[in-house]
Amino acid sequence: MYKILTKRYPDVRCELDFETPFQLLVATVLSAQCTDKRVNSVTPRLFKKYGTPKKMAGASVVDIENIIESLGFFRVKARYLKGLSEILMHEYSGEVPPIQDELVKLPGVGRKTANVVLGHAFDIPGITVDTHFGRLARRFGWTDLDDPVKVEFAVGDLIPRKEWTNLSQRMIWHGRRICHSRKPACGACPLSKLCPVYGIGETDTVKAMALVKSDEDFR
Repeated sequence: MYKILTKRYPDVRCELDFETPFQLLVATVLSAQCTDKRVNSVTPRLFKKYGTPKKMAGASVVDIENIIESLGFFRVKARYLKGLSEILMHEYSGEVPPIQDELVKLPGVGRKTANVVLGHAFDIPGITVDTHFGRLARRFGWTDLDDPVKVEFAVGDLIPRKEWTNLSQRMIWHGRRICHSRKPACGACPLSKLCPVYGIGETDTVKAMALVKSDEDFR
């Protein structure tokens, strides 16, 4: 199934826009309960003004709030951004540590965020279990677990470590584009012959194709 996903999505990438590990960390924190597309709409202004830990640490929470107010939970996220930037300055000389145990100590950063940063900013393999990944892993029969950390370890035993980052991105892309939560486009899915739950969504090819989202929907 993963080989088929690899053929379907050969050139996967993180859909958050960033230029540095710090910018990816910030964007990923902002993406909680929010689409990547919406995050990308506010980060250019945010990074132009506060694109480094030093600048973000020196910002007022109110000013950060004003820039990201179109995002969900913007007040909490603004505090997270200032707080994690202060810690990076005081404890890590303004650098993002490429270590999961250190990253999860930062405000607003959990395993999911840490694995995104490690995988896409440092090329350190990690499995990012978001709602799409967990849903697909259960539908595919790879695990029956719900807890994201348990899902991470269960799926990690099935796929070579070097593929973990790409696996995560391909699962997320497939969940966003075809294997939707409410109405999967089963008739347009390249995994239709192997999927244990084929038929829970639209099986008519033409109708299923109308449900498929394109890359442009997320830019």
